[in-house]
Amino acid sequence: MSTTAPRNAEPQLGAKTPHAKLGLGVPSLPPGYKQTEVGVIPEDWEVESLGGLSAFVTSGSRGWAQFYSDSGALFIRSQNVRDGRLSFEDVQYVSPPTGAEGDRTKVKKDDLLITITGNSVGNVALVEQTFDEAYISQHVGMVRLKETTSGAYICRYLSPNSPGNLQIAGSQSGQSKPGLNLQNLKDFSIALPPTMKEQRAIATALSDVDALLAALDRLIAKKRDLKQAAMQQLLTGQTRLPGFKGEWVVKTLGDVAEMGSGGTPPSSVSAYYDGDIPWVSISDMTKGGKVILSTDRNLTSHGFANSAAQMFPIGTVLYAMYASLGECSIAGMSLCSSQAILGIRPRDNLSGEFLYYFLNSRKATVKTLGQQGTQANLNKGMVQDFQLSLPPLPEQTAIASILSEMDAELAGLEQRREKTRALKQGMMQELLTGRTRLI
Repeated sequence: MSTTAPRNAEPQLGAKTPHAKLGLGVPSLPPGYKQTEVGVIPEDWEVESLGGLSAFVTSGSRGWAQFYSDSGALFIRSQNVRDGRLSFEDVQYVSPPTGAEGDRTKVKKDDLLITITGNSVGNVALVEQTFDEAYISQHVGMVRLKETTSGAYICRYLSPNSPGNLQIAGSQSGQSKPGLNLQNLKDFSIALPPTMKEQRAIATALSDVDALLAALDRLIAKKRDLKQAAMQQLLTGQTRLPGFKGEWVVKTLGDVAEMGSGGTPPSSVSAYYDGDIPWVSISDMTKGGKVILSTDRNLTSHGFANSAAQMFPIGTVLYAMYASLGECSIAGMSLCSSQAILGIRPRDNLSGEFLYYFLNSRKATVKTLGQQGTQANLNKGMVQDFQLSLPPLPEQTAIASILSEMDAELAGLEQRREKTRALKQGMMQELLTGRTRLI
């Protein structure tokens, strides 16, 4: 891989020097680069409008609902346009009308699709398949390029988090409802490398990273399914670990644990907050995962004394009774909590980690048990009545250890995925602005 300018001399896309901000002249550029409407790009690159590169630009029409069917032609909606490719996890079919309307909205291989209305405006996908028949909804814009070989590069250039995608956000500024129109699409500027070979090299490099991300997503989903199956088998005794035998006993949670809820001092009293007593909220649990080692807010001793909060020791299982019903964590330090959280302290015959996995395995069921009001809630009495089958403590510990190892493997894969996403982001900024050249 070679570069046309030293990395330390490379300006950010569209960046201006302090001199430019003060009106003292044009920002200095590294040799071989020029300033354009899309930012700093190599001198041998050109900027073209998407409309100028297209044979035509169109979108679907309203009224397709009358043509919905259980089979027939594929109907491409905004939810099918994802991450540079089409996704068909959610499929809809139509019996399309004949004539000009059908011809205008019929999708072909190498078409570029962009979501123009709805909650996912600006998602881009290249049609890499050949369909017998496929049509677009009114929420999708379709660009048919003159040079179809440029499609993969242009798709990457306009995709979310890429330099070109900033234009999509800019086109919607000031609008009460997010959306694009066909003229917006035609006006988008594309920074083009001089040769098709370089365009293909950039698109291929980014596509390879996308393929790695997709593979990681599939592997993570598979590992999650395996963990779910393992919890179902191990926590109910359907599958026993080697070396363990004997009957399990059925207990209520109140028989094997002590529990109490927390409290929240008035937020209007500043003297109650920003102290040194960690105070857990449900958002801390959803962000923190299995073990809570930090909190967004702390109480002062004065705030703690003027609330119903109580201190929970390390190892307390924290259980959400409101909002994110059934969310569960383990206290990795001494802390207190809001009243939305129940602190469960296992007795000697119950492993805290075993309880953590048991409660996690019941999340779907628990969501149907909440008291109905403005929102579904649990209370201490309901949680005390939960029934669980308990093996002897050594078997509980062994089961929790197996599930904990699976969690660690999942966490490692998720960390790898985040690093790969960061790598892709850096590659887009380098390759799609010409700061790094592959050819």
